[in-house]
Amino acid sequence: MTLANLLKIGRLKTHASNGAEIRRLLAAAARNLADAWVEVVSDETRFDAAYKTIMQVALAAMLASGYRPSTSEPGHHQTLIQSLPLTVGLASDAWVVIDALRRKRNAADYLGDPVEAEALAECVRQAEYLYVAVETWLRERHPSLLNEDR
Repeated sequence: MTLANLLKIGRLKTHASNGAEIRRLLAAAARNLADAWVEVVSDETRFDAAYKTIMQVALAAMLASGYRPSTSEPGHHQTLIQSLPLTVGLASDAWVVIDALRRKRNAADYLGDPVEAEALAECVRQAEYLYVAVETWLRERHPSLLNEDR
């Protein structure tokens, strides 16, 4: 699967990105990542913050690549995660873990399943890793999007 194929089947739409939106997403992701470390709130809230970090940096990578997820049908979180190997070159073993975290988030949000300490720790670990990976990728491949002058 390629980004062009995802566009063809309607999972993506083209998008002209700009630096301001990328910087806003990265700043929001950094805030959410910091919130994921706040131990006075529930594990579910911390998990949500870490998961949101993952979604925000995945979206930043997709936007920088010239696309955005189609939100007119369900599954845009899955599309964002599936696109990570195509945008930032995420390894398949990391993709599998992040997709499992997506399923865990769905079970917690829609079924009320509890978030175990191990799942929280893994989500924070993956959020930290992905934040750094996407920021590095942007600096290498799209440095103008990080430039405050644009």
